[in-house]
Amino acid sequence: MSEPSFTLVQLRYFEAAARHLSMTAASRELLVSQSAVSTAIAQLERELGVQLLLRHHARGLSLTTAGQAFHQRVLDFLAHGAELVEAARQAGTELVGPLTIGCFTTLAPFRLPGLLAEFENRHPQVRVSLREGEHSALKAALRSGECEVALLYGYDLDDDIDREVVDTAPPYVLVSPGHRLAARKEVALADLAGEPMVLLDLPHSREYLQSVLRGAGVEPQIRHRTTGYETVRALVAHGHGFALLNQRPPAESTYAGERAVPLALTDDVASLEIVVAWMRGVRLTRRAQEFVTLCRQLYAHR
Repeated sequence: MSEPSFTLVQLRYFEAAARHLSMTAASRELLVSQSAVSTAIAQLERELGVQLLLRHHARGLSLTTAGQAFHQRVLDFLAHGAELVEAARQAGTELVGPLTIGCFTTLAPFRLPGLLAEFENRHPQVRVSLREGEHSALKAALRSGECEVALLYGYDLDDDIDREVVDTAPPYVLVSPGHRLAARKEVALADLAGEPMVLLDLPHSREYLQSVLRGAGVEPQIRHRTTGYETVRALVAHGHGFALLNQRPPAESTYAGERAVPLALTDDVASLEIVVAWMRGVRLTRRAQEFVTLCRQLYAHR
């Protein structure tokens, strides 16, 4: 039995169609006709002897089980195929090519600017793109290949995602300058029992923050919920309640000019792990490996 014979073009056309679940969208992205995409994928399926996509009249495409597994392999193959070309062209010279990095929404303003500045200083020919989002969106982006690595918190990561802990972020309390505890350097969570809370209402973050309080025997009395980190700080600064957060800005002023006072916790509460993550079983490009190395180096000195 002869080995299947397929082309790089067929793999690229299949990958675009599988990602968009649409021949039309794939053809637009690839700047070729829809029939060219359809023909290439049909030829690929014949060579492999397996159906990869199901065609639904007027309802686009869906991946078969074999197609889902094959798509993940193709993403890895194409990424390293591009790296092979770049390695041949740039042998003995600097790292080049694209790298897409994901970052959790509340981590991004604290962690990304410095990381990117240093990465671009080391590797000026790498074209970095950013994908900012909440936890589940970043996991989906890793699985789909929309980003190769992501910086996020270490909770709720499934077995198909590898990660390396690069830093930790301890929780702390935030109160207004007029709060009865504002003059203290640190407080116990029990000191806040019965007080109104402003909750950072992001998936997983809200559960974690409430669990910190409940672990100390304090039932959260939530007055306001918001998905905006700076909105939380502004509401606290104006006396609408206290908050629990993990990322701590160097300045106490909010966007509105008021102060929000951070207080350390005396409770024995575990810090959140900050990790750089990637898909298990996927060999990272040299660009992604260098980003992981940079995270490891920078945060080792914090």
